[in-house]
Order: sequence, then structure tokens, then C-alpha cells
Amino acid sequence: MLIVRSPVRISFAGGGTDLPAYYEQFGGAVLSTTINKYFYTILGKRSDSRVQVISSDLRIFETWHDIAAMSTKGSGLEIPLAVLKDLGRDISVDMFLASEIPPGTGLGSSASVCVNILKALTTYMHCPLSQYELAERSFHITHDVLGHHVGKQDEYAAAFGGLNFITFHPDATTQIEPLDLDAELLRELQSNLLLYFTGSAHNSWTILEEQEKSTRGHTGSAVEALHEVRLLVDRMRGSLQAGKLTCFGSLLDEAWQAKKRVSSRISTSRIDMLYQLAREHGALGGKITGAGGGGFLLLYCEQDHQEAVRLAMAAEDIYEMTFTFDFQGAQVIVNDPFIDGDERGGSRWTFLPASAVREI
Repeated sequence: MLIVRSPVRISFAGGGTDLPAYYEQFGGAVLSTTINKYFYTILGKRSDSRVQVISSDLRIFETWHDIAAMSTKGSGLEIPLAVLKDLGRDISVDMFLASEIPPGTGLGSSASVCVNILKALTTYMHCPLSQYELAERSFHITHDVLGHHVGKQDEYAAAFGGLNFITFHPDATTQIEPLDLDAELLRELQSNLLLYFTGSAHNSWTILEEQEKSTRGHTGSAVEALHEVRLLVDRMRGSLQAGKLTCFGSLLDEAWQAKKRVSSRISTSRIDMLYQLAREHGALGGKITGAGGGGFLLLYCEQDHQEAVRLAMAAEDIYEMTFTFDFQGAQVIVNDPFIDGDERGGSRWTFLPASAVREI
């Protein structure tokens, strides 16, 4: 039996510059961190030449045969089906999928799903991918195989984990630069971040499609707003590296105001009201964590003002989700050949002679 988990992420700034329509022209960058909310794949062998996938979140299951001849269109489990089709390998397995975060909440859960399933299957087939290969192939599956309008940031965050400055070059290469902050500064940053679910899940692909069209066509204010966002990503990284967290909080607000000018669909009157309420009670900055329209509201608020912000949010029936930073990324957490006797499992086990065990 094989169990793999991958984290979701919160993005501080740069979303939209990771879309091919932008970075192929100008180069993009994102500042983000992964958090300890995970997607899981539990994989075990079958012996009937079929693949069965059960999703606890979507509450559906499907059993497949002759996957190469199947279409992903119309399947509620399009991501695992697309991964299997792209790998092009004949395997027979059960996959149970579960998440700590519901889909459509702006934390990059769809990318985490794709990264997770791809890592589970390539580990099972003994053809492991590097972190860069894992992220890039996951993006290929979502963008090219499924045809969704997505950026690259989520796949790279899920594959690598940690607090990173991610650069997207015009030649389509990507560079990950971890921010090596002092441990105390990192703890303070984490403790000053609050995360609230706004109560509405959404599909971000239509918003991203609109952004891609306006960016490629240089129509409206999208490109200029994204240029401003791109510059603010550099300033936010600099403020963290200099230990200036108050400045970081203020820049988070600047980046959110710029991001809202990319599209009228990024925010809503409800989100604007909640954000203004938090600011009035002491939050320095914040943003919606995904492409916009709903999901989680991220706030930067120093300790002295957090109780006032929490009370104000609770009065609006908006409640906090606590979290800590994740620094591991997608990883195998169980690979046990003894659970189901699968000869493919156990690649992480090392068997020692009894004499060696006694010596230890």
C-alpha cells in the first residue's frame, strides 16, 4: 500500500503573472507558502486489470478499463483519468482520494490533486520524477491535456513545499528560490497571518481565461495592473528578507488593490466589505488567496489587533481556519509491502540480517 500527501498553498502576490499569456511576454513571479492542509492518495493493487477511483470529497467513484480509449470529458474524476492517460501505462490499482480542503477555495487544491496522484502513480511504477519534473508534468496535464486556463504557481508550490519566490521565465522555464528566514521571524510571520473562509467556493478557470484573453490582447487595464503586481512581488520578498514585517503587511494591501484592477470579477461586494471590516479593526493587509471571486480571505494582522479582527469576522459568521507552514511538499508517507502484499511496494524498506539488528 502506498500513501502520498501534498500540501495546498497561500499566495501572497504575483498570481496572474504565472499565466503563460503573461510570463511568455514579460516574465512573471509569485511569492507563496504551502500550509499544513493536505490532499491524500491511498493506492493499492488490484488483479482484475481495472482501475477504481473513489473520491471522498466529490462523493463519487468510477471503475475504468481500457483507459487509453476513454475521454476525460464528462468525468467527475477528470484529473486522475488525465494523469493515467498521460502516463500511458497499463496498471490495475485502487485509488482512494481525500482532502482536508474542499475544492474551489482558492488554495490551489486542484493542482495539489494532480501533483499528488502523479507522484503516487510514478512512485508505484518505480519511475520517480524530480520536483521540477513533477510540477511541470502536472501543469502539462492540467493545461494541455485537460485544456484548463491555469498558471504554474500551484503545481510548483505543491511539489516543492515551503516559502518560495518562484520565477516564471519567457522561455517557459521556472526557478524556485526558497526564502531562508530566521526561525523567529518565520514564526512571527506565521502568527500574524489569519485565514478565513468567505463561505463561497468557485471555479477559477473562467476568471483565469478572461485574464489570459485580456493579457494577450493588451485590452483593458489587466496588463498594467499585472506589471504593478509583478513589481510588488519583488518588494514583498525584500521586506521579508530585511525582517520588515509591518512593511510586508502594507505591501500585501497594495498588491491586493492592484490585483483587483486586473478583472472586475476578482472581488465581490461581500469580499470588499469583509476586507474593509478587517482593516478597520487592525489588519494591515490581505487578499483573496486564489484567482478571486470567493474562497479564503488571507489577512496580515499583528498580535495586538487579532482579537478585534476575530470578533468582527465572527459577527459576520466568517470563521478562521488555523494553519502552520509546510516545508516538505509532495511526499510519500507510507510505502508498506506488508499491508497488501504488493510486490511494487516497499521500495523504501531495507531488510537487515538479524545480527545487524541485534547490534543496533
